[in-house]
Amino acid sequence: MFSSWLTQLNRGLATPIGRVAPLIWGSLSRSLMLSSQRRVPELSSFVARTNTCGELRSSHLGQEVTLCGWIQYRRQNIFLVLRDFQGLVQVLIPQDEKTEALRLQYRYLDLRSFQMQYNLRLRSQMVMKMREYLCGCHGFVDVETPTLFKRTPGGAKEFVIPSREPGKFYSLPQSPQQFKQLLMVGGLDRYFQVARCYRDEGSRPDRQPEFTQIDIEMSFVDQTGIRSLIEGLLQYSWPSDKGPVGVPFPSMTFAEALASYGTDKPDTRFGMKIVDVSDMLRNTGAGFLRDALSQPQGSAKAIRVPEGVKYLKRKDIESIQKFAADHFDQEVLPVFPKANRNWNSPVAKVVMEEQGLGLIRRMETQEEDMVLLTAGEHKSVCSSLGKLRLECADLLEARGVVLRDPALFSFLWVVDFPLFLPKEENPRELVSAHHPFTAPHPSDIHLLHTQPEKVRSQHYDLVLNGNEIGGGSIRIHDAQLQRYILETLLKEDVRLLSHLLQALDSGAPPHGGIALGLDRLICLVTGASSIRDVIAFPKSFRGHDLLSSAPDFVPPEDLKPYHIQVSWPTDSGAEKNSLNQPQHPES
Repeated sequence: MFSSWLTQLNRGLATPIGRVAPLIWGSLSRSLMLSSQRRVPELSSFVARTNTCGELRSSHLGQEVTLCGWIQYRRQNIFLVLRDFQGLVQVLIPQDEKTEALRLQYRYLDLRSFQMQYNLRLRSQMVMKMREYLCGCHGFVDVETPTLFKRTPGGAKEFVIPSREPGKFYSLPQSPQQFKQLLMVGGLDRYFQVARCYRDEGSRPDRQPEFTQIDIEMSFVDQTGIRSLIEGLLQYSWPSDKGPVGVPFPSMTFAEALASYGTDKPDTRFGMKIVDVSDMLRNTGAGFLRDALSQPQGSAKAIRVPEGVKYLKRKDIESIQKFAADHFDQEVLPVFPKANRNWNSPVAKVVMEEQGLGLIRRMETQEEDMVLLTAGEHKSVCSSLGKLRLECADLLEARGVVLRDPALFSFLWVVDFPLFLPKEENPRELVSAHHPFTAPHPSDIHLLHTQPEKVRSQHYDLVLNGNEIGGGSIRIHDAQLQRYILETLLKEDVRLLSHLLQALDSGAPPHGGIALGLDRLICLVTGASSIRDVIAFPKSFRGHDLLSSAPDFVPPEDLKPYHIQVSWPTDSGAEKNSLNQPQHPES
């Protein structure tokens, strides 16, 4: 499989558009670019294929077909165009972990593909335009901040770097947060950096252990100024072939986003908003709804799934109910207000008999729409319906319904986040919702000493198509307030941040900033399935560099200057024996 993959990749990269490659045929699950040829079923009789390339239509969606033909064009070993005498069809080649691992192990070959070349060149062009806008048009100063730093209280796990002093370690910064605030104290006024950042969290489709952000800080600025700056920055650097960026971006509060979409990063390209129906069901005969509404902060909410009866099957609905039960421990009731099919359960029939007309009006249901109804504590109900909203969108789009236009870029500011959240392990203690340097909302400062859990922050997130691509805040510039939040409310050791407190005490201007996740932004702009496809040399899903086999073992003699000795787990004999053995790529 190894040598075959390399041969295929090299052949595919060297094949120009229009060249005839070897004949292939097989059973393919495919992504279709539909031809306008007339269907001629007889052309597939007595042969291995079930259809010709030119006859596939939307009516074939969901079916498995067998095609025969020639490879017209191959792109990144992910897409190929197959042709026969009657037409063309685009085929999506299924990607498994082993294929992904080989792409990363031989990245220098993968980089030759058209898609990787396009992604990296577009990334370079956008960064160049951002630098031009910030430094050339608005006087920002590009400053490089240190990579070797010290441990920061709270936040994500940090990578630890040993030093030659016994027991002392550096940490790789999660972001240049403290340095950019110190630059404001130092009078630079406007700072910018294409910053490398590090988090020891493993790798996910939208996150890497090392990543890049467009880091920005300004003095004497408020939220409005930061938001206007970022809107102008994106408008200036946006690729011309992706359509214009309309400004200003809409905004909503954190509370509004949770209530309407069940998340703080809503995808506003489609509807299916959460609707509160508590007032209609206070005295319902449906037991689980009545019991939930009788609890403190109990509420009943619903979403309308357009044409759910037409496109969703019973097994889909059962899967939705199981998802809610497994992940949120909540019962979800499917209701079919106007459907001809008799799919309503006894409980749903009770709801329809009591509030059928009111529910239809409130939810604005049409023929063949489905309503998902649930009840419980407000935040929990909103979160579960927010997840179900996305699950239903996935199911509908798998049936051919277009809800989220991939060519549409829907920006949104989310503001007024809580300043603190309760600790998971001890809800009576607080943690910072963003980071401990975020300033409280001016209207809520009086609550800091009495009800800190109710204080809103001056934090803001920028969301694009349901993905957070940036986050920032107005900072605390008063040393006394910063010390009180760290020491009294968060119970942090202020000695770790004594340098920052001293700097603030020396006369810090009001300041604020933001960081845009460059990898994620480019991923969305290019339509890539993973941020690994917009980074030249990314880490694998497990955080490994498969090209160089990093991380790797270090001989004991190389560890002595750092006063480090590896303590091997009892079941790791195989690992110790592999010190001098070649490492194989992960699957």
